[in-house]
Amino acid sequence: MKYLWLYLKGIAMGSADVVPGVSGGTIAFITGIYTELLDSIKSVNINALIILFKQGPKAAWQAINGTFLLVLLLGILSAILTLAKVIHYLLDHQAILLWSFFFGLILASSLHMAKQIKLWQGKTYIALLIGALCAGFISIASPSGIEASYLNIFFAGSIAICAMILPGISGSFILLLMGLYAPVLAAVKGLQLDIMLIFALGAVLGLMLFSRLLSWLLHHYQDLMFSLLTGFMLGALLKVWPWKETISFRLNSKGLEVPFEQLNRLPEWVNNDQIMWACLMACIGFGCVFLLEKISNHPGND
Repeated sequence: MKYLWLYLKGIAMGSADVVPGVSGGTIAFITGIYTELLDSIKSVNINALIILFKQGPKAAWQAINGTFLLVLLLGILSAILTLAKVIHYLLDHQAILLWSFFFGLILASSLHMAKQIKLWQGKTYIALLIGALCAGFISIASPSGIEASYLNIFFAGSIAICAMILPGISGSFILLLMGLYAPVLAAVKGLQLDIMLIFALGAVLGLMLFSRLLSWLLHHYQDLMFSLLTGFMLGALLKVWPWKETISFRLNSKGLEVPFEQLNRLPEWVNNDQIMWACLMACIGFGCVFLLEKISNHPGND
């Protein structure tokens, strides 16, 4: 049962990472596996290789918490491969309801993270403000257009994976800002193995380097990091605001026009049904966080 829950948490992380503006790191945090995830990734190092040669595969597997990483990775990959088309469809046809759901989810996640801060003081408030401003700036930044070459895909993977494990910062949105979201998503949907492999290699490099820094910061400056990450999530709400006005378009991988640059706007109050459903989806997203928190804290899921 323990590993089934872990697999489901991986599915939730993978589902979030597909959507620009929503972070798998947010899901990892609210499900109670964030610190273990960082520490497990950090343990994949030279010491693990030494243990492999001196004590054998079983000892090395235990040293890197291999079963935890494998089950979680299988859940993430399952979600990315199976839900990419579903999320893509919802973004095209039910964008307001989908963004409303994630707005509620991220808002509740930021409150959940804020509760983990043991001592609020001047420097934690400053870190909160810095996080909110950084995420807010990223959220309103205009996307660029970078050529989808192998080298750019590699570097995009290393950068995006760092965002994916940060609560509140979406790796998919980083790809969108770089102009590489559509090519990478098309590669996943079309099983273009060369693009997927190059992206994965870049992601592994970025993950190995960044996870060590982030894990060290969380262990030594926990309150500051939690306040910074809370700010990240609050700033990310600008990106997932459901109602937007499109000011420019781009051609996707199928040659169709899709929104490129968008500005947030207030909803049209004459359409009360849409607002009502959007509020309902936001409440469902909000409630899912506390449901995940309750499930994760249940003794049977440890």
